Amino acid sequence: MVGEERASNVGPSGVEIAYERFGDPQAPPVLLIQGIAAQLIHWHEDFCALLAARGLQVIRFDNRDNGRSTHLDDAPVPDLPAVQAGDLSTVSYTLSDLAADTVGLLDALGLDSAHLVGLSLGGYIAQTVAIEHPARIRSLIPISSTTGDPAVGQPKPETLKALFGGPPAETRDEVIEQRVNAARVVGSPVFAFDEADVRARATRAYDRGHDPLGIARGAVASVASGDRTDLLRSIDAPTLVIHGDADPMCDVSGGKAIAAAVPGAELVIIEGMGHGLPRELWPELTERIGAFVQRANG
Repeated sequence: MVGEERASNVGPSGVEIAYERFGDPQAPPVLLIQGIAAQLIHWHEDFCALLAARGLQVIRFDNRDNGRSTHLDDAPVPDLPAVQAGDLSTVSYTLSDLAADTVGLLDALGLDSAHLVGLSLGGYIAQTVAIEHPARIRSLIPISSTTGDPAVGQPKPETLKALFGGPPAETRDEVIEQRVNAARVVGSPVFAFDEADVRARATRAYDRGHDPLGIARGAVASVASGDRTDLLRSIDAPTLVIHGDADPMCDVSGGKAIAAAVPGAELVIIEGMGHGLPRELWPELTERIGAFVQRANG
């Protein structure tokens, strides 16, 4: 692990991106893309180290509006209900812009292409890179993700109620507690919940760059970008779809729909996994990802 670095003037938007690298810089590059409200630290260092030990160069980074990357503080206040009704006037960017940031980071790192592993919204971004920048992706690995088709990959109503039904968190302690509870709600029911680590990571994330409006801008970017199903049929990058059968935030039908749309995609459904990566599954997940990347890398 080199330590946190910054890339400036990234992509067409000229944003700054915070990132970290693990492993041999000459090894096949794997870019880890996080989801809504998640920062690079939510790819656990030990998980990254396990991937690096499989002969990979691992890069984790903050998407714009997260952590220590550029925050669009002067952007309009996002109005999710309006966006859902078709009014895009408060949309500051789309998945295409986030995909362009990702490709811009590759440029900044001197990489012509990379293997993309995307979790949740990160999977949407990775799909968009594969659709819009096919020469820049060596393989595609969406985890706990979906196609944008509202008929699949939806959260359970009780999950939404548990996450958003209470009063908004305002203080630092309230936000941290809310994030711990959210991780518990969407987590894997048959695997241990590491509250100490989740709480420590939530605390670090708050202090690195808590931005509720940035989180909302990421959410409306996803909604505004629509259904990718037909576009996924054009992807020719080797694709491995990983999804838990106990995911309460993104139903497993989302992963199945990705695999059905992308030609030749492999689908791995992991029993008992929710919307996250429990430590007990890291050996299996990193083995699957590592082996797939090495095959795809040729």
